[in-house]
Amino acid sequence: MSPRFDAIGLVVSDMAASVAFYRRLGFPFPEGAEEQPHAEAGLPGGLRLLLDTEETVRSFHPQWRPPSENGSRTSLALRCDDPGEVDALYEELVGSGCHGELKPWDAVWGQRYAVVQDPDGNGVDLFAPLPATE
Repeated sequence: MSPRFDAIGLVVSDMAASVAFYRRLGFPFPEGAEEQPHAEAGLPGGLRLLLDTEETVRSFHPQWRPPSENGSRTSLALRCDDPGEVDALYEELVGSGCHGELKPWDAVWGQRYAVVQDPDGNGVDLFAPLPATE
């Protein structure tokens, strides 16, 4: 038997804000998830995104502390359909009050790329392949 990758877990300071943020990105959290101390959204391929409040984590791990103010240790990468979607989604998220960490740009590795932060400062990378040039 060997372990298999099953879930990505994030500790959040405000469940309602985090659920709203990830729903805006298409994660299917169930109704009422924003009011729970633990929430899960099923992802394509069988993976899950798990959110737990800081209080929930401290209840079973009393020594836990959030990452320092030097930044996040976690980043999620979301593939968009095309470069225009990267730009539009970035503008939508920043326009709704999210912190834009890196404005959309054409990366040297052939992708349109941008980074926003979720309500807890975790990086969320938005990318799409650039059209092939000849």
